[in-house]
Amino acid sequence: MSSREFWARKSEFVVRHRITAAIAAPVLLGGAVAVAVAVLPDSGPRTAAPRLVSSVTDCHDMVTISVAGRNDSPSASTTKLLLGADGKELPAALSDDYHSQWVDPVVNAPDGKVDKGSYAAVYIAYPANMNSYEDAVNAGVANTEKVMQQIKQACPATKFAIVGYSEGADVVRRVATQVGHQEPAKDGSYAIVDPSKVTGVVILADSGRTAGDGPFPGAQNPYSNPDGFDQKYQNGTTPVSGQGAMPDNSGDFGSLNGKIASFCSEGDLTCAAPQNISLLQLAANVGRQLNVDALQAKGLTPATGQDVATVLARIGFNAFQYIESTPNWMASNETLLQVLLKVSEPGYKPGTQQADPAPAQSISTDQLAPLAYLPQKVLNEVVGLIVTNQNTIPVILSDPYKLTLGPNGTGHHFDYWRDSNAADGKPLTSAEYAAAWLTHLAQQAQAGKQIDTTSTPTATDVQAAYKAAAETRSAPTTTSPPTTTTSTTTTTTPVPTTTKPKASEVAQTLETTSPTATTATTDPKASEVARTPETPKPTTVSPTETHTATTTPNKTATTTPTAQPKESATTDAH
Repeated sequence: MSSREFWARKSEFVVRHRITAAIAAPVLLGGAVAVAVAVLPDSGPRTAAPRLVSSVTDCHDMVTISVAGRNDSPSASTTKLLLGADGKELPAALSDDYHSQWVDPVVNAPDGKVDKGSYAAVYIAYPANMNSYEDAVNAGVANTEKVMQQIKQACPATKFAIVGYSEGADVVRRVATQVGHQEPAKDGSYAIVDPSKVTGVVILADSGRTAGDGPFPGAQNPYSNPDGFDQKYQNGTTPVSGQGAMPDNSGDFGSLNGKIASFCSEGDLTCAAPQNISLLQLAANVGRQLNVDALQAKGLTPATGQDVATVLARIGFNAFQYIESTPNWMASNETLLQVLLKVSEPGYKPGTQQADPAPAQSISTDQLAPLAYLPQKVLNEVVGLIVTNQNTIPVILSDPYKLTLGPNGTGHHFDYWRDSNAADGKPLTSAEYAAAWLTHLAQQAQAGKQIDTTSTPTATDVQAAYKAAAETRSAPTTTSPPTTTTSTTTTTTPVPTTTKPKASEVAQTLETTSPTATTATTDPKASEVARTPETPKPTTVSPTETHTATTTPNKTATTTPTAQPKESATTDAH
């Protein structure tokens, strides 16, 4: 099959599998705002290279806990999993055994920059699907915490970094929030891990981001750099507009504030959704509880229709029960839309969230029947609907799904591997910066140093880092075009060697992440129905779905987003 025929068939696949217009309102629009956090190309099953099984008892100075996105997670059926101290499998695999074309460039950056055995990265195994987004994320949180606990028990001195992208970003935010807000037991121990042992957290496409937040919430310089890392991410203090599409997961990180890198691209509606889009937020809440995988694969059938009806009925019942149990609700200023938003949140539990309605000022609620408040209530409903949806129509007209998850990786959800702009004071992409920071943290962990929250950059450090970034961009990159066979393709990047301290050492990690654009395919009307890679360009490495594996004979720190070392698989999305 010719390359042209291959891409033509891929395009046809996308068209055939779009979600039908009949379910567009509750699912498509909601997905454009929130469910998109889970959209990633299906990398296909992984085949682990023959190697000795690794155990948590193999201790390291620092371990990065990685949570990739939808359909990008190790499985016991195809990947050697990490063993606990008791010899039983844990829901995780070493990055030597499992490879994510998206997250690898970040979490493998310290390889070769610290002593062998000092650093390791593991990928958390979790459903990573959309049978129920909320169930998948909750399972990811539980598995992440379990693996961290096991490593802590076997290796008390080990430090942790945590990295997540897309659906995995939601997992990581929830884990980091719980870790940062833990209260120690009487003996000083912590249920998950000691927050002081967590050196840094990277969240790529943070759906819980609060409006106005800079990329480093809680840091001394929230728009510039995390505490203890003397390299600037960007110039200026203008925040990305909007907020995360899941405000119910927002909030600070407690004792981890200052150790967080929360990256968001302008236009990525998973983390930069406009305010006052309450109808879309309601649709998003509904979508988080639906079997989106079945909807996009089969369309609206009796089975999927029953799933939609069940979710809507549950939300309606919870709303009715909420209103019935709230004293003088008719006299309050709370609108029905506000109630629906509250009870539609996946974490809502009936009877635990009560409003505090404000009764009418002139007439006692004991003296007037509730229906007397109906005219004012209707007026409040109309006004509230208009006010809280000022941006709903503009978002819909902007084609939100394409804006976030455009075909061939054009959507802003994939900007994190191509969002550098040296002319505007941002010399590194978000992925490059995260890779540099992780390397710095691994080097400090190896040296047994605590994070210095008072460190400031020197002119020499900053100039060295910027120079290294410019040299990396000018380095030639060779790529091989995608193929539908299982033949081996090698991707290489020349690696300059340096031994300078501080920022120059950190800048070496730029060799790990290709500064070129990363792309992925998403169906403009489905969370992830097919993957149509962008045609490779001579100097552009674009991460593509693993319909055909590419293999690098020896895994080095020069992993690029398209490389899938030590694996071979040819699969389809469904």
